[in-house]
Amino acid sequence: MESVLQEIVTRAREKAPALKSRPEFEAFKASYVGPKGELTAQMKELGKAPREQKPVLGKLVNAAKQQLEEIFEQTLASLDALEMAARMGEQIDPTLPASDALGGTAHLLTQIRREATDVLRRVGFVVAEGPELETEWFNFDALNTPLNHASRDAQDTLYLPENFTASNVKRRASERYLLRSHTSTVQIRTMLARKPPLAIIAPGRCFRRDTADATHSANFHQLEGLYVDARVTVKDLKAVLDLLVRELLGKHFKTRLRPSFFPFTEPSFELDVISPDFGKLSNRWLEIGGCGMVDPAVLSACEISPQKYSGYAFGFGLERIAMLRTGLDDIRLLYQNDLRLLRQFA
Repeated sequence: MESVLQEIVTRAREKAPALKSRPEFEAFKASYVGPKGELTAQMKELGKAPREQKPVLGKLVNAAKQQLEEIFEQTLASLDALEMAARMGEQIDPTLPASDALGGTAHLLTQIRREATDVLRRVGFVVAEGPELETEWFNFDALNTPLNHASRDAQDTLYLPENFTASNVKRRASERYLLRSHTSTVQIRTMLARKPPLAIIAPGRCFRRDTADATHSANFHQLEGLYVDARVTVKDLKAVLDLLVRELLGKHFKTRLRPSFFPFTEPSFELDVISPDFGKLSNRWLEIGGCGMVDPAVLSACEISPQKYSGYAFGFGLERIAMLRTGLDDIRLLYQNDLRLLRQFA
């Protein structure tokens, strides 16, 4: 029996490396220790052996069984490794360079916001921030917007339900919460918290109830500026806007202030730009934002004396600048995260 058991173990050790799947392994294992397996047959023969030989033969059978179990374990571990390698695919050499050498980059709108912020910081402005969730007073009343103004209508502004409450933004009685429609709210919050001289820029996201199309979006980004000090004039406003336009669009651009109306500035202007070298838009005046001298009513609402101080404010959409600089004709392209577009501005 000893030689037979040894042959069984040797045969199993030779056949095991050729197994390629679990079904093959199960059949292989059953051929030795299954009901009709070779080792099982020898164990049945053990019962027929003389009584005095059973202890010795029992040790031989147990030794053979232990060797087969080791072969089974090793074979199963090898099959597990093969299955894992098949699921993971071809092995990767970690020392090789990455297939895509392009690293991460800031979004186009972020790049433009940073450029504009850096330009204005050079002439003394600092960044100020405020909440995107606002109240009617900060978004309208403090900015001298009358109750019958079209921008206060629910068809234009995104109001929250009347029973909505927010612990981090306090409101007056009967006021409604809304998503800010401009970053001018940051100007109000800054003037209430600090006294002149003030020179701030307020970049941020705004919301309006607009139907998305090539030039409109319910979510957009603004950058506004505010300067309040003694004896501030329109000449100061024009100077900073000229600087900003030249740095963002190019030195060949010229600007003009076209009379307009905003509740929070008086006088108010639209900021137009023109360039002889601007492709299809060459030699055409293009509106890029609004500006003006801060209305005395706004200064008074923020407890700043309009007799002692004056100031200017301006604002423009970052998407508008991005589309002018790149030639994009659809604002929605800026929100689709299409790598084919984003990689052009890496």
